[in-house]
Amino acid sequence: MSFLVEENPAERRFEILVDNALAGFTAYVPRGEVLVCTHTEVDERYRGMGVGAALVQGTLDQIRARGGRVVPECSFMAEFIERHPEYADLVVPAP
Repeated sequence: MSFLVEENPAERRFEILVDNALAGFTAYVPRGEVLVCTHTEVDERYRGMGVGAALVQGTLDQIRARGGRVVPECSFMAEFIERHPEYADLVVPAP
C-alpha cells in the first residue's frame, strides 16, 4: 500500500491518496503563514490502517518544509501532535 499526501489549495485541504484513490483529507483555513486545521476525515474503508496518522504526518511535514505553522483545532491532529512532540514546535495559539 502506498500513501501520497498532497495539498489541494482550491479545496483548502491536504489529501491522502492510497494506491491512487482518495482516502482522506485534513481541511484548513489559511491565516497568513498559519493554517488553522479544522477537520480530518478518513474514508471508512481505510480506517485502522494508519492512513490518518500518515495524512497528519505528511501534512505537518509539508507545513514545516515551507516554514508555516499550524493551529490544530482538529482533535485528531491535536492528539497526533501530543503523541509526536517533534511536531510541537509547529503549533501556535489560535488567532
